[in-house]
Amino acid sequence: MNRDIQVWTIKDNYRLGSDINSKVLAFAFGLSAEIERNLISQRTKEALARKRAEGVVLGRPKGSKSKIKKLTGKDAEIKELLSKKVSKSAIARILGVHRLTVTGFIKENGWVFSLLLSGFTGFV
Repeated sequence: MNRDIQVWTIKDNYRLGSDINSKVLAFAFGLSAEIERNLISQRTKEALARKRAEGVVLGRPKGSKSKIKKLTGKDAEIKELLSKKVSKSAIARILGVHRLTVTGFIKENGWVFSLLLSGFTGFV
C-alpha cells in the first residue's frame, strides 16, 4: 500500500488503503492464505503416508513405459528408407523426430543385426 492504491473487495465490502487498519487486514488475509496452503500440504502428506502404510504403491511403476511410441506404425517407412541406405539423421528429419529416437526405435525392433547382415553399416 505504498502508492496510495485502494483495493475494494466487492463481496465483503472491504476497503484496503494505506491506513493502519487496512495494513493489518491485508496481513491477516495473507496469513490466512499461508495457513490454508500449509494445511493443504499437511493433509496431502498425511494421506500419502496413510496410503503407503496400507501398502499402496504410489507413482508410476518402475520401468513401465508407454506402449505407443512416436514412430509406432511407421515401421515399413523406416525399413524402406533404411534399405535405400538413407542415414538415420535424414530419416529423423523426414519423420520429424530426433536422430536418437530413430536409433532407439531401430534397436528396440531388433533391426540392427538384420541390417548388418544385409551390408548396411550406416549407424554402427
